[in-house]
Amino acid sequence: MRIKTFIKSLFGTKAFYAGVFTLIFPIIIQQGITSFVNLLDNVMVGQLGTEQMSSVAIVNQIIFVFNLAIFGGLAGASIFGAQFFGKGDTKGVRDTFRFKVWLSLILSVVGVLVMLLFGETLVQSFLNESEGDSSDIAATFEFAKDYLYISVWGIVPFAFVQCFASTLKDTGETVSPMIASVIAILTNLVLNYLLIFGAFGFPEMGVAGAAVATVIARFVELAFLVISTYAKRHKFVFIQGAFRSLRVPLPLMKKILRIGTPLLLNELFWALGTTMIHQSYSLRGLSAVAATNINGTVWNVFSIIMMAMGNAIGIIVGQQLGANDIPGAKDTAKKLLCFNTLLNLGVGLIILAASPAIPYIYNTTDTVRSMATQLLVISGIYLPIDAYIHGTYFTIRSGGKTVITFLFDCVFTWAISLPIAFCLANFTALPLVWIIFFVQFANLIKVVIGTLMIKSGIWANNVVNDIDEKNKTVKA
Repeated sequence: MRIKTFIKSLFGTKAFYAGVFTLIFPIIIQQGITSFVNLLDNVMVGQLGTEQMSSVAIVNQIIFVFNLAIFGGLAGASIFGAQFFGKGDTKGVRDTFRFKVWLSLILSVVGVLVMLLFGETLVQSFLNESEGDSSDIAATFEFAKDYLYISVWGIVPFAFVQCFASTLKDTGETVSPMIASVIAILTNLVLNYLLIFGAFGFPEMGVAGAAVATVIARFVELAFLVISTYAKRHKFVFIQGAFRSLRVPLPLMKKILRIGTPLLLNELFWALGTTMIHQSYSLRGLSAVAATNINGTVWNVFSIIMMAMGNAIGIIVGQQLGANDIPGAKDTAKKLLCFNTLLNLGVGLIILAASPAIPYIYNTTDTVRSMATQLLVISGIYLPIDAYIHGTYFTIRSGGKTVITFLFDCVFTWAISLPIAFCLANFTALPLVWIIFFVQFANLIKVVIGTLMIKSGIWANNVVNDIDEKNKTVKA
């Protein structure tokens, strides 16, 4: 009887799932189109050759660190944004948005400066002459420089896109960010075709054309979000007067920094750790770089449900916590975790079935295709596990337990995943496929830790009530 009761508690009503789908459907569409077009972009660049594809993959892996730092920095503020909205506090949402504006500006400027000053050195760390032909490595480096010095300027609009989009999502609005993303990726796709291959009289720019297309698309996305948000300011009330002053109340700023800094550091150092793991993989040569790029790009397409469900958990559970419905938040989190895992079990099976055929859409060597197929098999097997871990991360984060998420995500990467990748790549002759298999296998530890954390319930906290009390005291 207890088992039946427990199983029943993992599933919601039709109305529950209808509400979840209403929230995540625009996110799935947005991320799905984004990932699919990124795949097409990747294939377009791949048509130029393995060196070009590898160069773009390396630069994107480095920029990924800054993108994740921006995402992590804003995520801390979004915890408050979602809870303020759940409580019906428009001023709180507006102040949170202002904090995001400041943080976006600071992080994007730092990102651009670091890439301009140290970008070439970072690219070189992925190129290992002992494992490949020196002429191929030299060509890859030149292509990477061309891509780097253009694509770096996309960091700034990316930061402010996330600033607007994340605040809209905090309020439950996912359609506007979806439309903005669709417009941007279609712009990117068309410009990629025109500028990479020189179609219809446009200059044939190769990888540089791909970078130009991406930067332009970022600015188009930002322009649409700004215009559409202001056009609907009667609905998105937080934007009314948002730029009359960029002042953020000190109690709120302190609380966001206290809770949000671990998230920023988590995303930054997790991304750095992940990049170093990929650098370890690159010791197996340019073929390994190309294969992991194919696997990563395809995985992004198939992981959209997992990513959307992570957002759903953060928004729905966060709003319930802000409304002080702690039991409801715990129950919702449990149901969403189960739902996310089961959905991605099915997606994982699709990856397994498609893995032999997918690498053939790339213009690359048979060695790279074979390696990519094996990596996709591993991705398919581990996807439901990754989905569960991803869900537990967003659950713990929704209640402001960001120090725990820092330990759960970042510290685990540096203490477990990176040492495994580094040691196996440097001190054994294991092929890339087995190295990645063992790195992924270690994530089962996170399953156990995450389950214990969710079951304990210590993550379920309302983080905005005490801020209101402090503000009242200051006003008095």
